[in-house]
Amino acid sequence: MSRAGALALKQPPEFEPPAPRAVPAAPVIAARGLSLTYTTADGPVHALADVDLAVAPGEFVSFIGPSGCGKTTLLRCVADLEQPTGGELTVNGVGAEAARLRRDYGFVFQAPALYPWRTIARNVALPLEIFGVPRAERRERVAHFLDLVQLTGFANKFPWQLSGGMQQRASIARALCFDPKLLLMDEPFGALDEIVRDHLNAQLLALWRKTAKTVLFVTHSIPEAVYLSTRVVVMSPRPGRIIDIVDCTALGRERPLEIRETPEFLRLGQRVREGLRAGHAYDA
Repeated sequence: MSRAGALALKQPPEFEPPAPRAVPAAPVIAARGLSLTYTTADGPVHALADVDLAVAPGEFVSFIGPSGCGKTTLLRCVADLEQPTGGELTVNGVGAEAARLRRDYGFVFQAPALYPWRTIARNVALPLEIFGVPRAERRERVAHFLDLVQLTGFANKFPWQLSGGMQQRASIARALCFDPKLLLMDEPFGALDEIVRDHLNAQLLALWRKTAKTVLFVTHSIPEAVYLSTRVVVMSPRPGRIIDIVDCTALGRERPLEIRETPEFLRLGQRVREGLRAGHAYDA
């Protein structure tokens, strides 16, 4: 009998080779000891201090904290619009500048920032024009993403002919049209009334499930943060530090608005609130 045959006989009948171990995906965002200090005429302003954070592919991570705590500054560091003064930051495995040059992210600002003289379709197509995408492909992409944000039929309207919520959806379509790996959103619904905001929250959650993008989202609303997120990052007053990271995955991916009345949702919201209070105590 061959050696291989002998080894086979020694193995128990139920023997199965071990399943291959899953390799964890590399983080989309990796910040280690990230700090940022502005130099001003009145002295240094410490915006961020010792931020450690890793964001996995496909996560929806919200940042919440008091005004001036560095939420937007952190987003701008990821976008290479601000340069940290300490620590390390990588975006999709490279530095923030390299990620920007690779067009790895789309940015949705607090205001829609649409050009009033361009139609909605031409506003959405603007990044594609800048990147030199052929006209036929631009039309296809614009039509696809307008449909994705439920603005089919408004392509030839001008921004002033749309409501604030519709304009913000157009800005989301513009940020997605070149298929970035990462979507950065700086309090995009903060200026909208509660009814419109609820509607857009539900639409954004559905859009995230469809596209599987990694999303970083800045907000001042505890219910909005808990409803949208896989994790909520709670930050302290300036200098911005991470006080707590609240895991919201127990809510599942399908989240009707009514989930906000459930005990688990209220428990998570209370933990975020306690983290915000603890942040103020830390600052004191």
